Formats: sequence, structure tokens, C-alpha cells
Amino acid sequence: MEYFKDDLKWERKAEKPLRILVVGAGIGGLAVAIGLKQSGHDVVILEQVPHIAEVGAGIQMAPNAARILGRFGLLEKVMEKANVLEKNSLRRYANNEELGTAPLMPEIGQKYGAPLSVIHRGDLQAILLEAAKVEKIEMHLGSRVLEADPNFEARIKLQSGVWLEGDVIIAADGIKSDLRRQIANAHGIEDRSQPTGDAAYRILIPKEMLEHDPEALELLNTNAGMRWMGPDGHIMAYPIKNNKVYNMVLLHPQKAGAPNEESWTNRGDKKEMLDFYSSWNDLVKNLLTYVPEGDVMEWTLNTHRPLPAWIENKVALIGDACHPMLPYVAQGAANAIEDAGTLTMCFSVTSDVPLALEIYQHVRKTRGEAIQQSAATTRKALHLPDGPEQHKRDEAIRNSNQGGHNPDLWADTEWQQFMWGVDVMKETLENWDTYKGKVEGHHLTPLNATIYT
Repeated sequence: MEYFKDDLKWERKAEKPLRILVVGAGIGGLAVAIGLKQSGHDVVILEQVPHIAEVGAGIQMAPNAARILGRFGLLEKVMEKANVLEKNSLRRYANNEELGTAPLMPEIGQKYGAPLSVIHRGDLQAILLEAAKVEKIEMHLGSRVLEADPNFEARIKLQSGVWLEGDVIIAADGIKSDLRRQIANAHGIEDRSQPTGDAAYRILIPKEMLEHDPEALELLNTNAGMRWMGPDGHIMAYPIKNNKVYNMVLLHPQKAGAPNEESWTNRGDKKEMLDFYSSWNDLVKNLLTYVPEGDVMEWTLNTHRPLPAWIENKVALIGDACHPMLPYVAQGAANAIEDAGTLTMCFSVTSDVPLALEIYQHVRKTRGEAIQQSAATTRKALHLPDGPEQHKRDEAIRNSNQGGHNPDLWADTEWQQFMWGVDVMKETLENWDTYKGKVEGHHLTPLNATIYT
């Protein structure tokens, strides 16, 4: 496949097949289940909803995730559904002035050996679900997992009261993870989300709504991202579904009295949205008029403190269960897939469960939390009020195309290298003996595992 160049040489067959219970059938849960099943493990997925529906909107499929999906044999199907963006345009909110551009494809694909694209989350999940069926992965819907064994052995209790046993538990149960809360409590920590003060409207504008508007239609037909920055908010927009839908995510202050519940399915108010962006440029205001009534979804953005550990004994957290990410650097799904790739590699090299989970944590925790923190840093840069700091930011963006630092970290070449250039599967394999030496001197028992940095 074009731009996918893989020089990783590894033995896919597990040293010893294990029974692995995966809690959650989101992006991370499905990806890790597929990787582990392809390696020869017996995998069972437990998902609490009775039916998996298409939810969400556009998400980025960055090179750090694309190369892993390529190894799982899924990248070609992803690219059939994805849009390949050629650039990201960074703009002022009021007058639509372009401050700078971040080149994307084909340069990014050539540089990192894997493409960058955008795709509807529902399309990606459908591809992963179909792959899970092809791999004959056992999946149980309507099966909520309440808790793990008190000593974090590989046992979990369902809402029905039934206990299931395996060799490993992987908790991919999302931002409201019950198993995350249990691990936090084991460390004497109350796991609570903290509102950022921001919320996001997620809107999808179908092509038929734009057909008589040449300017809007040109946006839809151009494979470019648009990033408008303004006081207390910003907008990220790009085409998805092979240019049939225009995807917009609009960040704004959370309104007073709004619930802090984290959900992709809360309804927003179109009039409130139009009121907030009334001082923005005409192109933005025009686009928002095409949003169908009742189709505005509003998502409260919360943060979570990093956990002391992502693993306990034979239980591991992945994805939003351990590193829930704000959308400012578009790495939530990609980092969940990194978790999946790392665990797949660990359990291809060894059947020693505590060792595999320690090395998974060593590879992923510091990196995942750094990317998590970068989203908060980027948020501050994007939402500056008009004034001296905003002028300084805009000038830095203008100069970034000549090699300077870009305050929008998603567009900064140095930070891109960190986000997109690291191959976690390759690093795990090539540094296995080093990582093993670091973790083997520790007590591989619950609440006593610490990691060298």
C-alpha cells in the first residue's frame, strides 16, 4: 500500500496461548482483541451495550496508529473509507486570515512510513468489528463488567453476578471505566473527572445541504483541514466519508449550569452555538446555518489526573480508561491503538503475564501521559483572547513554516516527530531485554510495581 512501509520483523505466534478477557468493544478494545487473536491467543470481548451503534464524528488516523493497523491487515480497508488531508490551514477567527499551513500528505506519509487520514469513528469501529468477526473472536454484548478480583487476579464479575476467569484482563471500558476506578481506589485515590471549562459541538453537514453554495462546496471537496482560532474557542473542520460529509468540531466555554457528564450523545442548542460564533468570520457563520435542526451534539470536556499505575497484577487499563485525551492534538484513538499494538507485541514475546504488563506500562505510560498533557498546552494556545499574547502566537505560527516552533503542537514538526514518528511495537521488540532488566528487579505484585524512567 502507498506510504505504508514496514521494516519490523517479528514472530506473530504467541509463545504460549493465553485466555484474555477484554472489557469494552470501542476502538482500543477491538484493536487489542484483533492483535492478540492474530497472535494465537484465546480472546473474549465483553461489551456492556446490547447493540453497537455508529456514534461520534470525524477522528484522525495518525501515522503512529496507521502503521499498527497495517500490521493487523486493516489499513487498506481504513483508507477506503478515509479522507487523506493534504494540509491543515491555521486561521484567525474574525477575518479568516491564513496565518500558516501545516503540510500533511503526501509528505507525512513519506516521512513516517504510514499515512495520515481522517475517518468517521463509526466507520473505523465497523471495520474493526468486521475484523473481529473474521478472526472469530468471541464477543458478548449486554455484558457489563462491574469489578475485577480484589487482588487483581484475572477474574471479573458481570452485572449478572457471574464471575469469568482468564489469564489476563484488559480494561478498555472507556472514560467511565469501573476498573480504572477500582485501581485508583486500591491506591487510595478517588477517581474524579475535572471540568476544563470547555465543551465541544460536534456537527456533520451532509453534501446535499451544501450543493447550492459554491464556497462551502469547495471546502467539502478540498482535502484540507481548517483550524480557526479565537478567544475562548477554536474550530477544527475537514471532509469525511469520501467528501460526502463536512465534519466540524467547535470548542467553546461550557455554559453555566451545564452537566459535567462525559458523553458523545448529549444534544446541544443550535441558537446558542450561532450566538457564540456570531463574531467569527462569514465563512464560519455561513457553514453553521446549514446544520440541521436537532443535529447539534454537545460534549463536555473533562480532564482526569494521571493514575499511579495502569496495571495491577493481571489487570491492565488501555485507551480512555487510563489516558483520556482532550481533542486538541487528535490522538485519542491513535494512542488507544498504540496500547493495542504494545500489548500485542508483549504477549507475542512472553507468556509471563506480570512481566508483559510491566513492560507495556513502561513503554506506554510516560509517553501516553505526555501526549495527554500536550493537549492541555495546545488548548491554551488556541484559545487566547485578542491581545499581546495572541499577536505573539500568530507571529510564531507565521514563522513556523521557516523552521520555527509552532504553538499549535498538532502542527509543530518537533512534536509531530514525537507523536507520529515513534513506533511503539518496534521499540518494545528491539529494547525488550533492556526493559525486562529494568522491571525484573521490582516486586511484580499489586501496588508495589514502580517503573524506572
